[in-house]
Amino acid sequence: MASEFELIRRHFTLPTRNTRLGVGDDAALLVPRPGMELVVTSDMLVSGTHFFADTDPVDLGWKTLAVNVSDIAAMGAEPRWAFLAIALPAADEAWIAGLAKGFAECAERFSIDLAGGDTTRGPLTLSVTLIGEVAAGRAVRRDGAKPGEDLWVTGTPGQATLGLAHLRGELALPADTAAICVAALHRPQPRVEAGLALNGIATAMLDVSDGLLGDLGHILERSGVGAEVELDCLPHALTGECAIAGDRMQDTTLRGGDDYELLFTAPTSQRGVITRLSGDLGLPFTRIGVISNDARVITLIDSQGTRTRTSALGYDHFRA
Repeated sequence: MASEFELIRRHFTLPTRNTRLGVGDDAALLVPRPGMELVVTSDMLVSGTHFFADTDPVDLGWKTLAVNVSDIAAMGAEPRWAFLAIALPAADEAWIAGLAKGFAECAERFSIDLAGGDTTRGPLTLSVTLIGEVAAGRAVRRDGAKPGEDLWVTGTPGQATLGLAHLRGELALPADTAAICVAALHRPQPRVEAGLALNGIATAMLDVSDGLLGDLGHILERSGVGAEVELDCLPHALTGECAIAGDRMQDTTLRGGDDYELLFTAPTSQRGVITRLSGDLGLPFTRIGVISNDARVITLIDSQGTRTRTSALGYDHFRA
């Protein structure tokens, strides 16, 4: 059986681009570019809570890094250095090789160096700390939304939740649609290019990980504003012959998690710029509402103009 250090050497010593000293020493040596600030995030995936025990390890390796990349994207920043800590119940080298392959694929996609980490024996847990860079004073935060601004979301929130429901047998999707939704769950696509393009345009931004309404509540709390969401404007993950009951689809879009799309606010004067960005990136940007003066209140508006105040609660690990 391979030792801890042999496993690290074989599977987690990857080529570096941005690192003076990486895996193999007591600590890494990083060299930030002049005029840049560091953006740091950390996230943990636990077996049975964040993923099924039988999830393909290659997909899991991708997602382990991707969910952190999404946090960096939401700040309008560029991901640079990752640190991976793993607790493993056993040293299954084939499984570890798959995990490392998926992680390396994501790192290569976003030009990230694996600069260090740790391994130990324990319940299967994957934890990443990711460091990015943004021009000094240019990070897009959650506290900049202002009344009268537009509320936008990228992509199609809800696909990952539908993929999870399909895997659990709660919903039967056609094969091609199921493949798209399950891929959204297992291989989320961090919106790094969109986040960088929106830097200087978006006034507040975050990634949707715990549900659109729940995460919108974080912007409202930090900015001291409210929001009006037009239900007819929401992008739906399924349409036509694949459509499911309207109420369920709406709830999936509003409260489903694991999407890692960007939710952001911007002045109305930027609508044309944002529409052009959407076309340039080949990614839907949908205007779903407006920021209001009604602090910390979300108002849903249906096709008849009926207004309903609603809770901003999204997924909560200690309430689930």
